[in-house]
Amino acid sequence: MSITVAKSAGFCFGVSRAVELVEQTAQEGKQVVTLGPIIHNRHAVGRFESMGVKVINTPEEVQPGSSVIIRSHGVSKEVYRRLEAQNVQIIDATCPFVKRIHEIVSRAEEAGRLPVIIGTRAHPEVEGIAGWCQSCKIFETPEELEEWANSGEISADQPISMVCQTTSTEFLWKKCEEIAKKQFTNLKIFDTICKATEFRQSEAAKLSSICQAMVVVGDASSSNTGRLAMICREHCGRVVLVDNASELEPAFFRGVADVGITAGASTPAWIIKEVNKTMSEIVNADVMQEENFAELLEQSIKTLNTGDKVTGVVTGIGNTEVQVDLGTKHAGYIPYDEVSADPSVKPEDILKVGDEIEVFVVRVNDQEGTVQLSKKKLDGMKIWDDMAAYVEGKTTVEGTITEANKGGLVANIKGIRVFIPASQSGIAKGGDMESAIGSTVKLKITEVNRARRRVIGSIRAVNSEERKAAQEKIWNEIEVGAKYHGVVKSLTSYGAFVDIGGVDGMVHVSELSWNRIKTPADAVSVGDEIDVYVISFDAEKRKISLGYKTAEMNPWNQFMTGYNVGDVVDAKIVKLMTFGAFAEIIPGVDGLIHISQIADRRIGKPEDVLSEGQQVQVKITDVDAENKRISLSIRALLEDAPVVEEEVEEVAEEVAE
Repeated sequence: MSITVAKSAGFCFGVSRAVELVEQTAQEGKQVVTLGPIIHNRHAVGRFESMGVKVINTPEEVQPGSSVIIRSHGVSKEVYRRLEAQNVQIIDATCPFVKRIHEIVSRAEEAGRLPVIIGTRAHPEVEGIAGWCQSCKIFETPEELEEWANSGEISADQPISMVCQTTSTEFLWKKCEEIAKKQFTNLKIFDTICKATEFRQSEAAKLSSICQAMVVVGDASSSNTGRLAMICREHCGRVVLVDNASELEPAFFRGVADVGITAGASTPAWIIKEVNKTMSEIVNADVMQEENFAELLEQSIKTLNTGDKVTGVVTGIGNTEVQVDLGTKHAGYIPYDEVSADPSVKPEDILKVGDEIEVFVVRVNDQEGTVQLSKKKLDGMKIWDDMAAYVEGKTTVEGTITEANKGGLVANIKGIRVFIPASQSGIAKGGDMESAIGSTVKLKITEVNRARRRVIGSIRAVNSEERKAAQEKIWNEIEVGAKYHGVVKSLTSYGAFVDIGGVDGMVHVSELSWNRIKTPADAVSVGDEIDVYVISFDAEKRKISLGYKTAEMNPWNQFMTGYNVGDVVDAKIVKLMTFGAFAEIIPGVDGLIHISQIADRRIGKPEDVLSEGQQVQVKITDVDAENKRISLSIRALLEDAPVVEEEVEEVAEEVAE
């Protein structure tokens, strides 16, 4: 087996500079503290602690007379101010590339531009960058950026300056560039990926494409190390991320001819050398193993150690334990409480004699020839493996919400507690988190930390995927006249925006009602569910014009189908004229009561008998469908006599005038 170590593996310029500053300051005999771990590597941080270098988390923790080292990730302007208030020596180890980003976002905001940062929100570098402007937007994925651009929250001509985290991948950055260029007309793009990072990622991609296996060395909490592992997995089917040489497993390299080694920017050189040395020893051990295969095989059958994963066959189910044959001289047994994590499950419900099962070795008693086993522990370990696989595969999983608090929600997935931050819950800010308890939700697992037994998930990521799929479906199938059931999302002075299933269309105020309305709010409200149809659309500009009012909603059509000449109806006086009064039969349809038809006697003017807003009974005496005119009469009801033909003609003439 050949082993190739990437030339770029290990400290970058910024990290190397920060580490040297810590060592130099500590050797001068000063009291040294670092604001946060100087690098994302627990071994390096532990070495500095042995030198007397302490880690603090806030400026207020520093003691007078101390020297405070700001790590290469950089900090916000506010943190500098708080440190200066402590009257201590500040040693700034911020990476020059990060410093440049601070200047870019600061100047952009001064020029009236909105800084947009592509990176991981919780990463110290991104938090520091955001602290150099009053207002900014941070996006972790191209999908988040695209969703925001299409949300209507920002106009296409908004001045924007876009930067990215120095350890971002080229692929992620290019995707965000493409989206931003399509969406915004006043855009400035600054490629702030560190060139050393670009080279390291490029080299990792090339090396992983020609090797059968890759070893990525670094702390799991390091962002750039995690991205290296992700890049290697895109080109190689066998990739492992190790913290140090002790995590290397010989079985991983069996049958492999070529192995590549790369390391994150926070990985010390001595750890890389140790990994390389251990792998060389594994190669030598493999050679010896091939030479003594039969002997080693016999030893492996007979030897059992605490912590081993072994396979056995169920030979019996007793009153307190399950007997298992492991193919060794030891008698294996599983106590009932180690069969399942669910106390309600009985062993006989899930196991039967003859079943082949995988178990975890809890304790070996060579004197008694017994070995205590656990199925529950191994199942728990497999669940954590599943969680890690969900992150890597970006798999959508289902969970049940069990808790809610100000920070977010907690879901149960296979017995694992998964925290869902409020920003990823899919519930609007200030919404009722408690209402989600007990519900089954779909989510993505975004982070797994076995050491801290912490799992983080996102419902929003699934919602975003589903919304994007729904959007594509609509744009693939949309046509003029297509009908949709939508929800009113917002109102403007000129119309209403309606969500028709992931895509917003606009209903102009003129298309909202057959009646005259002053504002869209006179016809619909935010949250209303309404049926709309497509009037026109522009797929390139992603704009849809919708209609709401239909022929069936036309008040005149409703009148013509529901009323006839001779009908007696209730009407409301809406306007008084010298020649008569107009009365509303249904909203949007008025008829005229000529002055001669108001009473059974001669009157001087309509207001002598009627007043606006008064409810009266009238008889429909004539309908002119062509001109949409209706003649009404109160007198016909009072006298119970038909209206003279000459009077009807007179009414028509006066209305026309």
